[in-house]
Amino acid sequence: MPTLLTRARRIGSLRLRAQSPHNHNTAMRNALAALLLLAPFMAASADQQEAPERVTSASVGDLDVETLATLEFPWALAVLPGNRMLITEKPGHLRIWEAGELSDPVKGVPDVVYRGAGDQGGLLDVALDPDFDSNQRIYLSYVEAAEQQPSGTHDLNDARFATYVDTSDDIVRGGAVARGRLDGNRLRDVEVIWRQEPKTLGRGHFGHRLTFAPDGKLFITSGDRMRFDPAQNLNTNLGKIVRINTDGSIPEDNPFAGKDDARGDVWSYGHRNILAATMHPALDQLLVFEMGPLGGDEVNLIEKGGNYGWPEVSNGSHYNRATIPPHAGTDQYKQPLRTWTPVISPSGALVYDGTLMPEWQNSVLVGGLSSKAIVRLEMDGERIAVEERIDMGRRIRDLVQAPDDSLYALVDAKEGKLIRLLPVRTDAGRPAVAPE
Repeated sequence: MPTLLTRARRIGSLRLRAQSPHNHNTAMRNALAALLLLAPFMAASADQQEAPERVTSASVGDLDVETLATLEFPWALAVLPGNRMLITEKPGHLRIWEAGELSDPVKGVPDVVYRGAGDQGGLLDVALDPDFDSNQRIYLSYVEAAEQQPSGTHDLNDARFATYVDTSDDIVRGGAVARGRLDGNRLRDVEVIWRQEPKTLGRGHFGHRLTFAPDGKLFITSGDRMRFDPAQNLNTNLGKIVRINTDGSIPEDNPFAGKDDARGDVWSYGHRNILAATMHPALDQLLVFEMGPLGGDEVNLIEKGGNYGWPEVSNGSHYNRATIPPHAGTDQYKQPLRTWTPVISPSGALVYDGTLMPEWQNSVLVGGLSSKAIVRLEMDGERIAVEERIDMGRRIRDLVQAPDDSLYALVDAKEGKLIRLLPVRTDAGRPAVAPE
């Protein structure tokens, strides 16, 4: 059905055709009059068309989607005391959001390698120390260049990626995690506590979600750097989930600590690229969401010393359509709780425990990039009993629970957004206003 604006344009067009060239001014005045006559209805129609962008439907009812700030490729959120937030931007900026305003970039952040839109590197995750109230310490994951850069090198394509490898990327780089003390708008006493080893030429799959366990140990997801084989090699920490103490030292109870043929920081292995991880309080285990290749995104419950199969098995295929043996039919590798094909491209996860949306208590919420959604999962023990897709119409990079139990989320884009989701009141039809 044509919109009112279209109708008005048609009125003007018909009148223009009926006039001689010498009377076009009169026809234009007639068209303008038609537009003015329909203006109130056009405004109402425009409001109706914009509403779906502001409100999305979910099992808890309609959710208001409020835009709070604009950022450049934001990657991660961490809630500070006082309803303030730390937000990372991939180009290397850490900002503080407070009382509706974004700060200037925090000083003292380590230098990062970021090659622009499409690069998976840059400044990535941010997390607060479990004792932040007393030590003001935060942790950052990011991508750094090797100190020595070989000359005249270039990457080679891998047939399994079809045409998706950027062979112009000639920087030898790898992920790192640093900690520092947040002092106003500056980081002080910054020190690197962990690095991906070895650094490799070009490519992505850095992983790098940071998650603290209840015992204060730090989990780091470390991608396979698009190199496949290192994920099964215990002498590297690529394609692994790493567990360290807050100072970077190795916990004595790590599964390979003290072994000569394996790295002590490895907690589990056989991973591709994990961009979403959260502790599940009911299970007291790390729950991760792993990006598959062409299909086969996974949900995995992480066990100490477990091998999760990449690149030997996957429920997806390579980008050139070459097959990969599926998980089914082998007990050599840990089985995923669920896989998705088509993929959701998971990024950022939490377990919701708020009262603002009580129907979602204990649900796992994960952001979706290619799916442009928030995926909600209800767990029944170690089984996923319910899955819900909340259509966001935009790439969701990260999400956290706010102090008022609403949700903050990041939209992944050049002009990305910090947004807030909260229920729409059914009585007045207006969004519930959350206290600052």
